Amino acid sequence: MTGKARTVLVAFAVMAVMAGLVAASVPLYSLFCRVTGFGGTPRIADGAHVPVRARTMVVRFDASVMKGMPWRFAPRQISMKIRLGEPNLAYFTAENLSDQPLVGTATFNVTPMKAAPYINKIQCFCFTEQHLEPGQKAELPVTFYVDPAIADDPNTNEVKTITLSYTFFKAKQQSSEGPS
Repeated sequence: MTGKARTVLVAFAVMAVMAGLVAASVPLYSLFCRVTGFGGTPRIADGAHVPVRARTMVVRFDASVMKGMPWRFAPRQISMKIRLGEPNLAYFTAENLSDQPLVGTATFNVTPMKAAPYINKIQCFCFTEQHLEPGQKAELPVTFYVDPAIADDPNTNEVKTITLSYTFFKAKQQSSEGPS
């Protein structure tokens, strides 16, 4: 093999490895954020019992859709006053405003970001495809609790309000299956 051929082969190999890293970066980063709470991503809880404290906190809800997504998406409640450690149930409503069936997927975020490790979701519509027929509405529940350990963290002493934000976007794969 000549020097030029070897250089071309190595260059293609490096480009293939880089493309593979780029393709894997989004799911790996998502997994990292969900496990650590990094970047305002809450943890997924298994529903295990945690002690409930008397201390309360306000949890606000925010909903949006990405540009080009013809859905109406809103929280049924703007905020809730919750007790630390107590399971809570909040609802969102999604409606397909188009004349086509659409599949959407929601992502979520928490602000302030330093509170994210203390938000534990027991059940959520996030990262689950939601299929809505034209004009169809869906009620989307979120069951969560705020870990009581937030009260013991000196970095979160001033946190009295947490905002859970959800954004719907069109799923890459638009299936023709019925409503979920």
